[in-house]
Amino acid sequence: MRPVLFAFHAPLLGEVSFPAYFTLLTLGFGLAMILTVRESRRLGMDRERVLDTNLWMVVWGIIGARVLHLVADGHFHDYVNLCTNPKLVPAIDALTSTCHTAAQCGYDYLCDGLTHKCYPPRDCFAAVKVWRGGLAYYGGFIFAVAFAYYYVRKHKLGWWRTADLAAPGIMLGLVLGRLGCFLNGCCYGKPTDSFVGLVFPQHPGIHVHPTQLYESAACFICFSILYYVVRPRRRAFGDVFAAMLILYGIARSICEIWRDDDRGVFFGFISTSQLISIPLIAGGLVLLWTRRTKRATI
Repeated sequence: MRPVLFAFHAPLLGEVSFPAYFTLLTLGFGLAMILTVRESRRLGMDRERVLDTNLWMVVWGIIGARVLHLVADGHFHDYVNLCTNPKLVPAIDALTSTCHTAAQCGYDYLCDGLTHKCYPPRDCFAAVKVWRGGLAYYGGFIFAVAFAYYYVRKHKLGWWRTADLAAPGIMLGLVLGRLGCFLNGCCYGKPTDSFVGLVFPQHPGIHVHPTQLYESAACFICFSILYYVVRPRRRAFGDVFAAMLILYGIARSICEIWRDDDRGVFFGFISTSQLISIPLIAGGLVLLWTRRTKRATI
């Protein structure tokens, strides 16, 4: 685990740090944009509009990812308590389970002299500090696609053509995004005795599935299939986007089997992401059938 990828002291600015999660997420966005703009040139599309679409999708994607995290991941009250009573918020990655001084807790945590438990400092703006993690992918995907639909239709770029353009880049961006989760220590899995198990600060001494790496590998496989198999054999625009919905929905649902961090769970066994994956997979199958039936080209 390495929450801060690197840091240095700069004149006038002071300490400058690059959080692993947000740095790799940004690199993922950058790679996706490069791939999309390069492909748009081959299709004869307006590269400036395509780049603008990408940039706005990043903005709305971050907003949507944060919204779903606040609504569905079960941490809303933690953000409220961080402002009103931070002692009620657990210090999930503290270096010790009990403390007598703040130094024992690590990071910027404080120590409660009465309970001898570590807790985070008061922060009324924690809910908007996305660079510290706390983004739910499906929320970002839904918000970004909703905005892209409006923007692409407004500027007549061709919706299904643009959707196909974006699909491989989305998967490539997630490859780095999940590596950022791994370094940040979030999105971990259930306890395991197998050789793949790793120890995270949230579970000292307990080996868990590195589900971040599972999903990163799954996203790379999805990207490879979309870019090198589906895209060259596309029969109608919309095929690549439909395949992405199906492939990622299946991959994410499988990875969720081993994931075990504190997030929304429905009916005692199905996670928020699995619940969202079901209609996306179904939608991808319907879209693939309808687009090929109509032999659409725009």
